[in-house]
Amino acid sequence: MFMMVVCAVLWSVGGLFIKLINWNAVAIAGARSFFSALTVLVYMAFTKQKIRFSKNVFLSMIFLSGLFFCFVGANKLTTSANAIVLQYSSPVFILIFSFFIFNEKITKHDVISVILVMAGIVVFFIDSIGTGRTVGNVLGVVSGIFMAALFICVGKTEGEEKMSGILLGHSLTAAIGLPFLLKGDCAVNEQSIFYVIILGVIQLGIPYILMALASKNCPPLPSCLISTIEPVLNPVWVAIFYGEIPGLWAIAGGIIIIFAVTYQ
Repeated sequence: MFMMVVCAVLWSVGGLFIKLINWNAVAIAGARSFFSALTVLVYMAFTKQKIRFSKNVFLSMIFLSGLFFCFVGANKLTTSANAIVLQYSSPVFILIFSFFIFNEKITKHDVISVILVMAGIVVFFIDSIGTGRTVGNVLGVVSGIFMAALFICVGKTEGEEKMSGILLGHSLTAAIGLPFLLKGDCAVNEQSIFYVIILGVIQLGIPYILMALASKNCPPLPSCLISTIEPVLNPVWVAIFYGEIPGLWAIAGGIIIIFAVTYQ
């Protein structure tokens, strides 16, 4: 449980450093995943895990890469609070996918959670009207869909396939994103590189390793509840060190979604 707390706290600094890097979103996602892939690769080599290939590993790679691009894009086009909380709507999309694709039964309790999250998302879009944040909010929702698909896919993998999917997801993101550093809007300097290394190693690489280790002794429900530390702290860091304050409607929508996920 302590590992999951550390994991969530490290995840929560992502929004701040994405805001601080004056690059386009695709380049940030690519560079961040490059350093994260190196971190995961070192861990896999140290623990003598081999890279595995399978249908689920391939799907994990696609979903994880889509998640990274949408999340970084959302952080650039809307507030960090909107981006991270909308991403945390993923448990509800897991329920929806499980019902419509895998024909799994859902309870009245599940239905209430779905309704609450959808209501929270609607409130977020009320906040974005006239502010130019609609596209960012859409990317935030899509990142939640990718996260839901990723969790379902990872749940069907075993052993070394889990870390293989993560490694290949980072690698694909890096391969697509790094060429965008050549665009003229990327000021590559010591500060931006330092921030990207923090994102890749400390904010993304190490937390994924901690999550893998924590999953051996920390059950899924406590892990899920502990991870909600991230959407709570993320906007706090951005507000303190970047000065970005979410709107009242966004705060209301965030409270609804976090309550619904915790309720689930």
